[in-house]
Amino acid sequence: APSLRAAISRYDAGHITGDELHRVEDEVTKEVIQDQIDAGIDLVTDGQIRWDDGQTYFARGIKGFTINGLIRYFDTNTYYRHPIPEKTLQWQEPISVEDYEFAVAHSARPVKAVITGPYTLARLSQLGCYGDLSSLVTALVPILNREALALQKAGASVIQFDEPAILKHKEDLDLFAESVKGVTRGVTATTAVYTYFRDVSGIQSRLFQLPVDIIGMDFVGGPANFDLIKDFPTDKMLGCGIVDARNTRLESVEEIVSAIERVSQEVSLDRLYVNPSCGLDYLPRRNARAKLARLVEGVEKAREALS
Repeated sequence: APSLRAAISRYDAGHITGDELHRVEDEVTKEVIQDQIDAGIDLVTDGQIRWDDGQTYFARGIKGFTINGLIRYFDTNTYYRHPIPEKTLQWQEPISVEDYEFAVAHSARPVKAVITGPYTLARLSQLGCYGDLSSLVTALVPILNREALALQKAGASVIQFDEPAILKHKEDLDLFAESVKGVTRGVTATTAVYTYFRDVSGIQSRLFQLPVDIIGMDFVGGPANFDLIKDFPTDKMLGCGIVDARNTRLESVEEIVSAIERVSQEVSLDRLYVNPSCGLDYLPRRNARAKLARLVEGVEKAREALS
């Protein structure tokens, strides 16, 4: 949102206070929640308006991290500040609960809580004082598990862990599976692990067995996923990313219906969460709004066609 970008640069330049920036963030958060509700979305997020990016939002709240210079985020044209664990990482207090509660207070629909998963947060950080990736992941698991439990205590009924990095480093599957087990320990809310940017080939059987309720997959960045869901378990739900969140081109209703019909041959409609392929923060807000409205239209048409 232009008002938010302007406020951030004015804050960085010392022209406005932190409180003034927060007021703008509050306003824009309310607007994007309303955008989602107006589009007909059943389960909304806070739009992650307060996130510099998925890494630093959490890293800033964990004791021991310092934030370094900008580095490219995967193969996108966006950059994020590189977190470094300079000292042993420690839980201090909830990082996202206040923002979650703000969203709930301003939403007529249920709000999904989103956490950057421990594997992806570790992969996108420097190793710092940790000797290897495994030690850093292991250190982050109990910290982010406490974050999830704090969100659950605040009333979050769905908690999503974003884990795109595993698809780029499938050789770390054992470490990743162990981290999911640890980060969801004691969480009785509906849990989700979302992957995106690629397909899940080679790791699908282990991915489908993770101790979570929803597995999120990107059918735009990983079209092979359409064939990989043949063995999708009957006791889980599928997060189905079928609208391209990285391209302003607006899909037709027919394209969306056809994708849903294809997926529903393997996973019944009542077990699908249909969503964009990843976060919509790569798109201008006008395009993001249009995509959400079109997504809902496509889902309604598919329901009629398949009922």
